[in-house]
This record gives sequence, structure tokens and C-alpha cells, in this order.
Amino acid sequence: MAKSKLKARQRRHERVRKRVNGTTARPRLSVYKSLSHIYVQLIDDTDGKTVAAASSNEKDIQTGLKHCGNIAAAKKVGANIAQRALSKNIKDVVFDRGGYQYHGCIKALADAAREQGLNF
Repeated sequence: MAKSKLKARQRRHERVRKRVNGTTARPRLSVYKSLSHIYVQLIDDTDGKTVAAASSNEKDIQTGLKHCGNIAAAKKVGANIAQRALSKNIKDVVFDRGGYQYHGCIKALADAAREQGLNF
């Protein structure tokens, strides 16, 4: 069962990546979610470089959280990546949900990033 779920997510991610491409002016906000953590990167696909990254592994995000793979952690990670992007003068991004459904942690992360000032 687990393999088929993973394969299905990977197929969905491939479909999303056909259309979503990050540039220097508008990098791709890529999300990866495991059971215990959430990882986010801003990626410039033209140069193949990661511009900024944030995850729930960081000490400042882990403070006050019992579990780092839930909605509360996703909100902190979303706010953190938005602040890092704005410090590098990046306001517009393309959202790559990584094949995950747009609800729960993914939606919380996106909403928190929007509240901090990112446009997507």
C-alpha cells in the first residue's frame, strides 16, 4: 500500500512539474512533507540553484512545538520562508505543492507565506 501511495504522489508531482518552472525573478516554492518534518525551498530552475530554504528541523521553529510535522509547524515554516524570501527581495513565487493535496499542512504553509507578503 505504501509503495502505491508514494508512486501516486510522484506521478502527481511530475504532472505539476511539467507546468511549474521557477525563474530568477519568480522562483519555485517547493514543498516536501514527511511524517515528522516539513521542508521548503525557493529554487531558481534556470540556474539550478536553491535561493533560500526553511524546515521544521531548525531550532527556532522547533521551540514550543511537540511535533514538527503538523499544521502549527507548517505555519511557522511558511512564515520563515516568506521572511527569508523578502530579505532577498523576492516577492513573487510559483507554488510547487510536490504532488500533495492542497489541504492541511500544505495549505497552512501557503497561507502563512501569503500572510507574510509572498505572492503566488
